[in-house]
Amino acid sequence: MPDVVLVFEVHQPYRLDLRARDKLLERAASGKLPGAEELEALYFDLDTTRRVFEKVSSRCYRPATELFLRLLDEHEGFRVSYSFSGVLLEQAERWDPDLLELFAQVARHKRCEVLGQTYFHSLAYLISRSEFIEQVEAHRRLVKDLLGAEPRVFENTELIYDNGVAELAERLGFKAVVTEGAERLLGWRSPNYVYRAKGLRIRVLLRNYRLSDDIGFRFASRDWDQHPLTAGKYASWLAATPGQLALIFIDYETVGEHYSRETGIFEFFEWLPREVEARGLRFATPSEVVERYEPVGEIGAPEPVSWADLERDLSAWLGNAMQRLAFERESRLEALVKAVGEPRLLRLWRLLSISDHYYYMCTKGGGPGEVHSYFSPYPTPYHAFYAFLSAIFDFEGRLLEAAKPSSRALRWLAPLPEGLAFRFYEREGAPLPCAARSGLDLIEAVKRVPATSLEFHVREGHLAEWLRSALSDQEAASSVEELRELGGEVLRERLLAALQSALARALGSTASS
Repeated sequence: MPDVVLVFEVHQPYRLDLRARDKLLERAASGKLPGAEELEALYFDLDTTRRVFEKVSSRCYRPATELFLRLLDEHEGFRVSYSFSGVLLEQAERWDPDLLELFAQVARHKRCEVLGQTYFHSLAYLISRSEFIEQVEAHRRLVKDLLGAEPRVFENTELIYDNGVAELAERLGFKAVVTEGAERLLGWRSPNYVYRAKGLRIRVLLRNYRLSDDIGFRFASRDWDQHPLTAGKYASWLAATPGQLALIFIDYETVGEHYSRETGIFEFFEWLPREVEARGLRFATPSEVVERYEPVGEIGAPEPVSWADLERDLSAWLGNAMQRLAFERESRLEALVKAVGEPRLLRLWRLLSISDHYYYMCTKGGGPGEVHSYFSPYPTPYHAFYAFLSAIFDFEGRLLEAAKPSSRALRWLAPLPEGLAFRFYEREGAPLPCAARSGLDLIEAVKRVPATSLEFHVREGHLAEWLRSALSDQEAASSVEELRELGGEVLRERLLAALQSALARALGSTASS
């Protein structure tokens, strides 16, 4: 019989304000232009964000955490794990310090485990590897400072996972990564075993989405043929599940917010430890199952999977033109905002990377569409798009103003004529559909093109020559020439670092993270 691994996702975003443009115009009309420290309150609807946080805290976070703390004390065999986003912990520290202390109590319990994730519950992995690493490390520091916990198992935002996530998680020192047990990832295999990431040592733990969704989506559905779901019935299903583990990974808000106390959700979890124990099962944390079981095989993920919607891919955030445009607009500012080196602007940019902004723009129909609408604070996805554009366009302007571009900087920022663009090739005679007309374009392209293309252009001196002739940046060209012996993702990271440093020099500042 499997070990029962119970993990809760705990996250609340900062919500963008539909009135942001009006608020900015009012400030401009009054002659009182906002400073960088004021923009967060102008771009984001902090009143709504606080109201939602306090409502969910009273219905879910506080009573549920009190329940699980008591269950941990009363049942020696009980285990529970949490993945807190950094922005959720910020909100608790800001608006409910007593709740934060309650989170810290459960996090410090010897039978509880806290997972690592991105600080901003963001799409950082899809922006760049360096930004992903910075956000994961920032989250690790926050969890240590506020909760006294040191994450050893990693969960990327919304369980987004591919081979690259595994490689970076291993590099960052995690022993395992959690993702969705999607059929296209597993094929004929079961999610109820420990696997190893392809070509790596790090373990992969897979969410059993059927058993998870029995609680997360079907618990109170009277149309479900298994309604009502009791702890005894559920424990029997767990006992009948073959494998090493059953990973139950659900939103924490399931307990009291999505399903009110009147549905019996608190009683369900109150009785679950006893019913699990009565059937000879045991609970475990993710780290415990990794230590207990050897992997039964390798898992390769050349394409991303996630736990969102029926497709279990990236379409919940990047499935339509609005989402892709918004994300491209945001992600291409990475190099510039880091080169400017203003911490408050960097925080704003990272707040705009929160995955929920893009999730609210989803236009899917049917069941997935209903789920997106349930979580969205906006009347339609188009209102969400408008709120994002209002913030990002204003932010771009303020970022360029902060950069105060000199003639040298303009050579990095301003687009060159089409005929002077740098065009990428996989190899000699094999062009790629990618070109860069500015230094910023080049940085974005280096994040995306195959590593073999970068190896070709660095080795042959093409990139250095373009930097020297098109951007008149001899120092950047020399830095790139020093990378000729490198290859693969190491080359990509070193090349990005060299280009971002060159941009910072052009702007007359020191790159900051």
